Amino acid sequence: MIDAVIFDMDGTLLDTLEDLKESTNFVLAKFGFPVRTKEEIRQFVGDGVRLLFERAVPSNTNSEIVKECIDVFKKTYSKNMFNHTVPYNGILKILKELKLNEVKIGILSNKFDNAVKKMSKKYFDNLIDISIGQSDKIPKKPSPDGVLKIMKELKVKNAIFVGDSDVDILTAHNANIPCIGVSWGYRDNLQGADYIINSPEEIMQIVF
Repeated sequence: MIDAVIFDMDGTLLDTLEDLKESTNFVLAKFGFPVRTKEEIRQFVGDGVRLLFERAVPSNTNSEIVKECIDVFKKTYSKNMFNHTVPYNGILKILKELKLNEVKIGILSNKFDNAVKKMSKKYFDNLIDISIGQSDKIPKKPSPDGVLKIMKELKVKNAIFVGDSDVDILTAHNANIPCIGVSWGYRDNLQGADYIINSPEEIMQIVF
């Protein structure tokens, strides 16, 4: 039996794309770079804030400028990450059902750690047992380290990962646990997922 479900955050639990687009474009405009469309931002996110900006800025941009962009973005996004972001329909219901059935719940995201913890608390409060984002302490996905840390802290042996991207699928495989790919997220490539679902309710059928 599955005793823990570990979720990706952006594109899986939360629709964060509008706030990510607005904060990214604020930074790009501030540094005199062309702004990006929502669809472009959709393709850029998922691999951490550094790669987001390496993809968003012009290709010949100096690495120090990219670093400055990231610093401004973190401050800007921290103030504006709750403007438009909402849980996907059905997510809160499923988290509550998992909790009632004594299944542990974790979040592992490539979003910077401080934002992950704040968003987890605001949108999910006591439904989440542990939330981990990108930091110097844990390598970002697809490293299995975050999954293994969550499983160790939750004292579980049989976990499943839920995410919306090829990075999430690879993360699960690297940690030797099964993966559920969700069709409502930001990426289209779910090849290699053990399960592919179109609604949060289907998670319960797999877990139980």
